[in-house]
Amino acid sequence: MDEKVYGINAVRESVESRRAKKLFASPKVLGHPVVVEAKKVKIPVVVAQDEALTKMIGKRYHQGLVALVEPFAYAKLDDVLAKAKDKEYPLLIMLDGIEDPHNLGAILRSCDAFGVDGVIIREKNEVPLNDTVARVSTGAIHYVDVVSVTNLSRTIEALKRNGYWVIGTDGSAAKSIYEETYRYPVCLVVGSEGEGISRLVLEHCDITVKIPMVGHVNSLNASVSAGISISAVRFVQSSNAK
Repeated sequence: MDEKVYGINAVRESVESRRAKKLFASPKVLGHPVVVEAKKVKIPVVVAQDEALTKMIGKRYHQGLVALVEPFAYAKLDDVLAKAKDKEYPLLIMLDGIEDPHNLGAILRSCDAFGVDGVIIREKNEVPLNDTVARVSTGAIHYVDVVSVTNLSRTIEALKRNGYWVIGTDGSAAKSIYEETYRYPVCLVVGSEGEGISRLVLEHCDITVKIPMVGHVNSLNASVSAGISISAVRFVQSSNAK
């Protein structure tokens, strides 16, 4: 079954990536560049009133655009590893317990911004790829490989066999995230905002690091934590390359 994405940014990316199969547009946005581009690349455009668009997605905040897109596909771990094999510092992100689609969408946006090679999520008890994730990611969902696995611990062991160091982000860690070198393939594990990384997954990590904080609040939103952590790893890696 086709998925629905809505809002200008998400629909634009679905058109540019050619995943959009049909576009529904309010009369007031028929001249918008997204609609013009859709027509240019032969994506069917159907005129629909705002009320019809709201009924279609069950939400009012569609900005006059809804697209039917191919179902969100998951990548295979072996394919992701093969694509990243020749890079100097491959970087994967593993998510443990992220249940909010807004968090996953924001994390994918950060992953795209910093060139993360793939995101690993659990098949169960974790938010899947859906229209909300697509909208919040502002299209990054079309460019970041996401792998869905049944068991994170077994996946960690497979990553280690492929030369990856698995680094958990944990507020109780002794070492700052800026104190590691990351001169090797990295899989960075990010846990949920409330529970953090589960005990078993944490036990399988090679190293744990923390984001140094000086304020009164001792925790961060999961997507904020992921964004800071990804940025920190990439900063240290780029510093090492100089």
